[in-house]
Amino acid sequence: MAEALTADAPGGDAARVPAMTTLTRRADFLRAASARRQGTAGFLLQARRRDPAEPVAPQAIRVGYTCSKKLGNAVARNRAKRRLRELARQVIPARGQGGWDYVLVGRPDATATRDFAAMLSDLETALSRVHAAPPPRHADAARPDPAPRRRGKGPSGGKP
Repeated sequence: MAEALTADAPGGDAARVPAMTTLTRRADFLRAASARRQGTAGFLLQARRRDPAEPVAPQAIRVGYTCSKKLGNAVARNRAKRRLRELARQVIPARGQGGWDYVLVGRPDATATRDFAAMLSDLETALSRVHAAPPPRHADAARPDPAPRRRGKGPSGGKP
């Protein structure tokens, strides 16, 4: 299992953090696209917990980057991807969780121009929201014994 040493990780002068690798296969990007999402002003974060049976190191963090032609020509897309790679390099080893895949998707007119410090805090916030427990699907699901729904006209015959 590949692990990296980092001196600025919490918990001592050299704490072990999972290795961060890059996603390359289209199937991995598609699986992440159908999982959890968190949008920010500068990019979209897609995240999924990998199945333990997948043939990848179980605690590895994998990150992918994508920018469509909506961002502009190749120069603009490459600039946006460089910024996304640097964001991930600075934030994900400390805030990401082992066994997860993350994909950062660039946004037109935002990824290449947004303030980098703001994007750093956006990524930290997005990661914390993705890893938070998901809320219940329906408001009625929180109640233990919901009353049955009434259909049709009420006792007043449908008049107020």
